[in-house]
Parts: sequence; C-alpha cells; structure tokens
Amino acid sequence: MRAAGEPRWVATILSSSLLWHAARLALVSAYLLGGLVKLFDFAGAVAEQEAFGLRPGWLWASLAIFIELGGSALVLADRLVWLGAGALGMLTLVAMLAANAFWAASAAERWMLTNAFFEHLGLIAGLVLVAMLSSRTRPSS
Repeated sequence: MRAAGEPRWVATILSSSLLWHAARLALVSAYLLGGLVKLFDFAGAVAEQEAFGLRPGWLWASLAIFIELGGSALVLADRLVWLGAGALGMLTLVAMLAANAFWAASAAERWMLTNAFFEHLGLIAGLVLVAMLSSRTRPSS
C-alpha cells in the first residue's frame, strides 16, 4: 500500500525484502562489531567498562557482549525482535548515561558528548521502530 503522493518507484523500493534485511543489518552493525571486538579483547572490554565507572567490569563486559551479539541475532533473524531491540536499546541507554554525560562535562568536551548522546538517542528510536515494523510486517496467524 502506497502513502498518498508517494511515487510508485519509492513504494517499490520501500517494500523490498532486500531493503528490509539490509536496513536491519545496518541498524545492528555497530553492535555486532562492538560485541565481536569485546569478545576477542575481553581484557580491553573490562577496562572500558571500568573506565566508565561500571563495576565489576567483567560482569558489564559480559552483559554487553551477550546483549550486543544476542540482540543483534534476534533482530537479524526477525524473531523476538521486541526482545532483541529492547535489550539493545537498554544497553544503549546505559552507555549514553555512562559515557556521554554531557551535562557533567567541561565546556571543551560538552559539544562532542552532547552530539554522541543524541546520536545514541536516535539509535534507540531506530530500534523501537524496527520492533514496531517487525510485528506489522509478519503475516497474521
């Protein structure tokens, strides 16, 4: 179904299953990469968590790896997307608050942290949208 005034070629592109898969892969790509990097450099992942004040670092690093890889797999498989996207969104929220606390930053750092904070907020919105769209694109049982 086309939206009013939407050109047919746009509707064709937006209804493509290839685009649906590619968009979900793009959405979770940073999580996949982050999870794999943490997995293969666990000591670095622990140090990163502790640098942000998240202790014990091994627990937070383990949770991050599990959520980044597991949540991404659920989104990509289009199964339990609400759970995968929700877990990734909550992880992103924790990361935003721990790593991008622009309100507590010096004036020199404030702009960069503010920008990163709102980029992460947009990512959370994308995860919400993929969960909403996933449930609407499946055939009814």
